[in-house]
Amino acid sequence: MNAPTALRTYLDFEKPILELENKVAELKALHVEGKGPQIADEIAKLEQKAKAALVDTYARLTPWQKTLVARHPERPHALDFVNGLIEEFTPLAGDRYFAEDEAIVGGIGKFRNRSVVVLGHEKGSDTEQRIKHNFGMARPEGYRKAVRLMELADRFSLPIITFVDTPGAYPGIGAEERGQAEAIARSTECCLRLGVPIVTVIVGEGGSGGAIAIATANRILMLEHAIYSVISPEGAASIIWRDSNKKEEAATNMKITAQDLDQLGVIDAIVKEPTGGAHRDRESVIISTGNAIARMLSEFDGKSADDIRAQRHERFLSIGR
Repeated sequence: MNAPTALRTYLDFEKPILELENKVAELKALHVEGKGPQIADEIAKLEQKAKAALVDTYARLTPWQKTLVARHPERPHALDFVNGLIEEFTPLAGDRYFAEDEAIVGGIGKFRNRSVVVLGHEKGSDTEQRIKHNFGMARPEGYRKAVRLMELADRFSLPIITFVDTPGAYPGIGAEERGQAEAIARSTECCLRLGVPIVTVIVGEGGSGGAIAIATANRILMLEHAIYSVISPEGAASIIWRDSNKKEEAATNMKITAQDLDQLGVIDAIVKEPTGGAHRDRESVIISTGNAIARMLSEFDGKSADDIRAQRHERFLSIGR
């Protein structure tokens, strides 16, 4: 369901759209109260103008603007996709070594009558949830939990679906002390050796090793306005130009958009978003994502574990050739 205009969060480049939609809302309020019986035509014209502005703006987004859309606070996150696509979902917690990390959620459920294991970065939808899920930035125990669940999937021949949405792995001292890099490497290696199909969807930000640890998949999908990169544009600008204000230039040069990565062969398909971004019609984008996942999984029906493993290896070895 679309959020009311008054409650929707607008990005800086959407201010002209905000002004038009606010004006429409004001005129509609007057119309309902009977104070402006002659304004129906004006409302229709403004609505058309607002819609045209939205279409025009989103038809020519820059890579930096796409980055802002990918980070939109109202964008659907991993648990939204799980709740919308996975039936009988049973969450599984803990890495059996240290602790539970709620930045990565996971469990077993049914996707269109097929048992699957699901993993995903969860950013949270409000302040309390964002703190609980650490803004989707996993610690080592999150990746060790992912390995545990992926090995469970392999043992019982269950396909794996992962939803990626993270700025990157958590860079705190405690995470480093507990072996962050090693945990990411082992999770990536685990993905490569599994004999079951893995389908990954990058739903927002796909940040660095924090993303690739659960995205070394047979098929990788990206939502139309998602991003996928080895570092954030701000981080790249700070390293290359020593000036984080160069983030827009960095975003353009890094080729982080779904359209760029599709051309480069890094991803397999783009899931189209509603005009204005996934946050404007969450239900439709979740359905479209489910349809795309089902198509990708069907490609591996009847294939042996060796074939599935070999395809995944070749997929990554062929990037950049």
